[in-house]
Amino acid sequence: MTLLTPLCALAALLAVVPFVAAFFAHVRTNGVRRGLQLPPPERRAELLPPALAAVGVLLLGLAAAQPALTRASSPRVLRDTQALFVLDTSRSMAAASAPTAPTRLDRAVAAAVRLRAAIPNVESGVLTLTDRLLPDLLPVADIPGFDGVVKRAVGIETPPPRGTSLRATTYDALGDIPAGNDFAERASRRIVVLLTDGESNPVQNGALASKLAADRGYRFVVIRFWRGNESVYDTDGKPEAAYRPDPSGEVTVRDLAAALDGRSFEEGQIGRATAYLRTLAGGGPSVRVPGADRSRVPLAPYLALAGLLALLAAIGPRSFALPGIRLLGQ
Repeated sequence: MTLLTPLCALAALLAVVPFVAAFFAHVRTNGVRRGLQLPPPERRAELLPPALAAVGVLLLGLAAAQPALTRASSPRVLRDTQALFVLDTSRSMAAASAPTAPTRLDRAVAAAVRLRAAIPNVESGVLTLTDRLLPDLLPVADIPGFDGVVKRAVGIETPPPRGTSLRATTYDALGDIPAGNDFAERASRRIVVLLTDGESNPVQNGALASKLAADRGYRFVVIRFWRGNESVYDTDGKPEAAYRPDPSGEVTVRDLAAALDGRSFEEGQIGRATAYLRTLAGGGPSVRVPGADRSRVPLAPYLALAGLLALLAAIGPRSFALPGIRLLGQ
């Protein structure tokens, strides 16, 4: 069990207030009772309301500390296989069919989440691509962590490209993967999944093929997110005049995949791309990764409800008695 806001647990110390109030009330009423020569009340009836109030305050104080039950699992992952998802974040990936429609990057992010879920036993990381390649997450077994990085940390030109040309994307930057040490040394099977719109500057496919060669363990998949009716819209919802969709990207990614002994897919073929990715991941020896998956069950709502019920019972216990049931002191 963990406390998300442990300092708030100090509020539970207020549980002593009902007992202090009950003590002074007891002293005062005792004097009156002796003066009137009345019999003392039943001990349990006198203690029940402050006890219920103290329990209520204690439970509310614990609820303020936000206790939660946490569980960490230790999944098994393939020992010799890792994957890197490379997301094109150049300006053209902001293109969409309408100002409020999902952009190419939005669709690529959704596809990355789906593809990652298809290979749960493969440690996976995230890279972003413009005219340079930058790591966002090294390969990990934590699927929720991967999803969080892809959904929240990946954005158009974040960070911006080094150059200022009209077309920033260059797939030649993929050649920096081996030197970047993004894959662990133990990974003999290294899967690179490129999610892009295919609008790149000219690519030196031969040079890339020598750096990402299949005999060095690299496997390549590229998925293109592109539609001919898309535009890049400015903040006012007007299409940018400088951008025009480039249909030649289909040939660009197909030639790139062929040079790297991989396969290319269009965004409408995500199912086929997923099946191919599973084939690339394959099987083999696995290792257990401690604490990669965590689940959390919040207890605060239940404690708060129990505390409120206890306070209500302390204020008027007789009004909460069920028919035929007598509370203590009745």
